[in-house]
Amino acid sequence: MVHAERTALIADLARLDDNAWDTASLCDGWSVHDVVAHLVDVAMTTRVGFLVDMARARFDFDRQNARGVARARGASPHETLERLRSAAARTSTPPAPLDTRLVEEVVHGEDIRRPLGIAHTYAPQAVVRSLRQQARTSRSFGGAKELLTQVRIIATDADLAIGEGDEIRGTALALLLAISGRPVALGELDGPGLPTLATS
Repeated sequence: MVHAERTALIADLARLDDNAWDTASLCDGWSVHDVVAHLVDVAMTTRVGFLVDMARARFDFDRQNARGVARARGASPHETLERLRSAAARTSTPPAPLDTRLVEEVVHGEDIRRPLGIAHTYAPQAVVRSLRQQARTSRSFGGAKELLTQVRIIATDADLAIGEGDEIRGTALALLLAISGRPVALGELDGPGLPTLATS
């Protein structure tokens, strides 16, 4: 599923002109080009390499990510895309649950596609597994474990309900984006738990 999503994103990126790569993504402070470079870096990361990078970044995730983007970003969009294409079939991973690789591809896929107006249909299983992974992940690592002690998310397009508290309903993809800190998806959700999610 990870490889399929990488391949689909490469096909979408190949149709862009260079100016589109400068578009602001859904990741604060990152352009589309930066997010693609991050995906290259993540695809190339090994367990040992991640630990070495974290040590060099003094165990600061933001610093480690910034260093990775700078390392993986090519001199041009074409060069960065070729790097992603070369890394697409890799199976290396940081020391994290494998489903975090799906989270990277689905959430960052939308970070890129939504600002560019590109629609993509993700494999339902990839979205559900990503959503379950984010529900198990603490806020300090970009997840929503603590939030889901206050609200219950219910997917309208999948057999999935997680959490305790006031309900929030929407598609699995919209729920995934919202609990991953992408406010753009809040308008696609409804339910009494929305104010808690919006201020989390």
